[in-house]
Amino acid sequence: MVSITLSVSEETKKLMKKFQELNWSGFIRKSIEDKAKELEWKEKILNQLKEEEEFTKWSVELGRKAKKGRMQKISSRL
Repeated sequence: MVSITLSVSEETKKLMKKFQELNWSGFIRKSIEDKAKELEWKEKILNQLKEEEEFTKWSVELGRKAKKGRMQKISSRL
């Protein structure tokens, strides 16, 4: 496992000493891991959305053409 050094204010250090029953190192490690996994998940979702963008553009354009064609049929009957 890799170690990192973290700087906190004196006020934060005093608060951390006040609550020594909490494993601060474990808490910070878990928080970093959770955030990294969340960001990885978001990146994966964004990549999937980018892949689907072309299909979305095609389907929107198809819908517009269908709507336009339907309006022309209705107009010609009137």
